[in-house]
Amino acid sequence: MKRYIALIVTLTLMALVAQNSILAQTPEQIRSFKAHFTDRTLSYCIYPKPQKIVELCAMADFNTADLVTIVSGNGVDTFTVNRAVQIVSEHGNPVVISAEPSKDGVNLYLGIVDSGSEADKVADRLELDKSFILNSLGYDRHILCVVERAALDEHHSDVLGPKDLAAQVIILGENTDAVFCGLASLEQMLEQGIMFSVAIYDYADVKHRGVIEGYYGVPYSAAVTKDLFKFMARYKLNTYMYGAKSDPYHSRYWGEPYPTSITAEQERVGYLTQDMMKEIAETARQCKVDFIWAIHPGKAFAEGKDKDIIPHIMKKFESMYSLGIRQFGVFVDDVGVSSDPKILKQCADNLTLLQQTMDKRWNKPGTAPADTVKPLHYVPQLYAYSWVDEDQAKAFFQSLTPVPEKVNIYITGANVWSVPNNYDLAKVKSWLGRSTSWWWNYLCNDADMTKLFIADAYTNFRDETHIYSTSTLEQYLTGANTLIVNPMQQGELSKIGLFSTADYSWNTAAFNSIRSWEAALPAVVGTERSEDLKKIIPALRYYDFDQFEYLVSRYKQSVEKGKPAPGALLRELKKVNASCIAIKKMKDSSSESDRLFYNDIRPWLLKLEAMTDEAIQLIEGKKPVQRDYENDPDFRFEILGGMGEHIKMAERTAEPSAKCLMPFIQWLREQASK
Repeated sequence: MKRYIALIVTLTLMALVAQNSILAQTPEQIRSFKAHFTDRTLSYCIYPKPQKIVELCAMADFNTADLVTIVSGNGVDTFTVNRAVQIVSEHGNPVVISAEPSKDGVNLYLGIVDSGSEADKVADRLELDKSFILNSLGYDRHILCVVERAALDEHHSDVLGPKDLAAQVIILGENTDAVFCGLASLEQMLEQGIMFSVAIYDYADVKHRGVIEGYYGVPYSAAVTKDLFKFMARYKLNTYMYGAKSDPYHSRYWGEPYPTSITAEQERVGYLTQDMMKEIAETARQCKVDFIWAIHPGKAFAEGKDKDIIPHIMKKFESMYSLGIRQFGVFVDDVGVSSDPKILKQCADNLTLLQQTMDKRWNKPGTAPADTVKPLHYVPQLYAYSWVDEDQAKAFFQSLTPVPEKVNIYITGANVWSVPNNYDLAKVKSWLGRSTSWWWNYLCNDADMTKLFIADAYTNFRDETHIYSTSTLEQYLTGANTLIVNPMQQGELSKIGLFSTADYSWNTAAFNSIRSWEAALPAVVGTERSEDLKKIIPALRYYDFDQFEYLVSRYKQSVEKGKPAPGALLRELKKVNASCIAIKKMKDSSSESDRLFYNDIRPWLLKLEAMTDEAIQLIEGKKPVQRDYENDPDFRFEILGGMGEHIKMAERTAEPSAKCLMPFIQWLREQASK
């Protein structure tokens, strides 16, 4: 077995040893490189899609009765070990942590490559190709290998005990974060019930992957934010930048500390307390999510209007640091774009000085890793470069070239709603002199508040009126070190799109919009509800779906001919109605995630249920109670109206099936009144 593993792995990977970082390659070079990674497993369905799976021909037992011994090496941190314990325990196995492997049951080895750990030693015995990790192929590089005990070298039987089929699992990574990513794959494998012997060689195409909470509207509650972190850990998203436009302590009161207490009304509009922020920061650490708290000092920073701006920002950063924040961002978006070279230089100087001041304060030699602060993330005034002519855009980004290279500088592309693409990345890189980060305004609905974008990516592109409907995702995205999405104001519903964002940013070449969306549904609501959710999502769209429109058109034609034929339409309406009722049960679930999800979808779901119920009854010749679809409180939801000191709540009405079903109900009412 050892030679069998070595033969497959070595032959498929030996040509890759001399490759450099993915970001250093052209799309053509990446396409050639990834030609080595064409196999896809038939036994496992893992998301994000792994780069390479080598299936072996043996089974490996991993029964819930087996004792699992977690053997952790130096450099694997507590959060990674705790995650391993969580996964194994939730699978039903008893678990212990030990420095030595057990002679019985299952051993789960966690280690850093070339660290001399037990995981390293087992990888050497199996002749796994560690050069895959050691050579800079993408990010979060790791190997996950599952073998039966009998596959291990017989010369080590004194350590491993009697030969049997009990699974032995090795996760070897470039660092502890990479090992953490490997655990996400293991979790999905365990949930699928059968443990095949397998070697997974994996990495991410994009370094920073995740969320930018930067929309205009009510910020997420602490409960939703923490729940999103747990979802992100499961699907290898590692970055969450907090820049909630309506959080006054991000913008209007940026220099003041968060309050220690808030009123119920303040909590309703998204205020957070210091204790809430502490909990958010701690949950992020446990989930290996870089939680970046961003400040928006506006023109005080961008135009040098405050001569003491750095001390003022540092005072706020010190306050946030005491709450557990270890990464910061600066936003100066939406304050106007200056063309004055002096102002542009002052802004770049402020950014450089702030990074240097942070390094002197928190990144001195000898500082414990947990106490250091990671590099700044910066959203400039000109994040959409087509706002100005090309000469001004070039001058703007060239003014930022002296800023330390480790500072992440963001763009949204040529336009505010652009889809990530190589052309825009290359153009800005030619001006800036380095790769940029991408703030992606997707699935954002702050400009379409009555609509939901929970279909597959390309359907969402068509539905989001500000995105070019013909946009496509690059198969080989180059030059982006960060890809974070600005989601809907419904954080739990945004998980559907975030799942596919995770899938795409991890392995751009393997992304399939429909398959990724179909896999997202059980990942978000569980397998028992996924088919019902899949059934109603097309009808929850503002623009309805083709099947509805076709069936309605055919039914109307049959009525006009004097031969009503409602059969197919009635069946469809009843299926959608039944699925609405099934999803409605989530409000009483024991799972907090389910209840939060229901709270997000409630006005759209209840309105669709009512609409389909009325349509069914009208077609059947009954006289249903007519609902006021515009003003019924069941179909209304709150949004944030105004900004700054004028923040106040307002109400909107959900708009599912607005283009087809709603006019059809009105037509049915007219028919019934004749």
